[in-house]
Amino acid sequence: MNSVSTRTVLYLFIASSLVCVFGLRHNNQQMIKLREAVYQADKNNTDINKALNNLRSYVYAHMNTNLSSGNNNIKPPIQLKYTYQRLYDNQFDAVQQANQKIYTDAQTYCQSVNNAFFGTTRVPCVQNYVVNHGVKQANITIPPGLYEFDFVSPRWSPDLAGWSLLVSLVSFILLLLKLGSSKIRVQK
Repeated sequence: MNSVSTRTVLYLFIASSLVCVFGLRHNNQQMIKLREAVYQADKNNTDINKALNNLRSYVYAHMNTNLSSGNNNIKPPIQLKYTYQRLYDNQFDAVQQANQKIYTDAQTYCQSVNNAFFGTTRVPCVQNYVVNHGVKQANITIPPGLYEFDFVSPRWSPDLAGWSLLVSLVSFILLLLKLGSSKIRVQK
């Protein structure tokens, strides 16, 4: 323990702590760029899965990149609003087409039941058929897994930030030991 000076350990602690802070900041900034790429891909409807996979693999491999939607999180997880709108519009169009077909079926059914082309019995028949057989817009449901994503970063990762954090912790412990042993020597 005496071969390395306290000053050297202190410098190592300070340097590794600074590298750790810059590494953590870089990890977070890179995650923000990748998240923006996901939002742009969603907006432009271009290769959203590739952008999501890039973000996912980066977040899973680097600390300080958490996008979690935990209880105390300020921001929600990744939400692709344009993807949601496209999915909603597709389902809405399907409901509209199904209702149009039901209206045509209602006219055919009521014409076969009632011989009158116009009349008081045909209109209520069509209305009842559509009410009983129509597809309601409330049936539009889009599972959140199609447009919401939540990735959790590791507590420690073997990257610049992780290794410098480890060196900082070891040098801090070594610094405490050196200071403690020097105080014991002074008191003797």
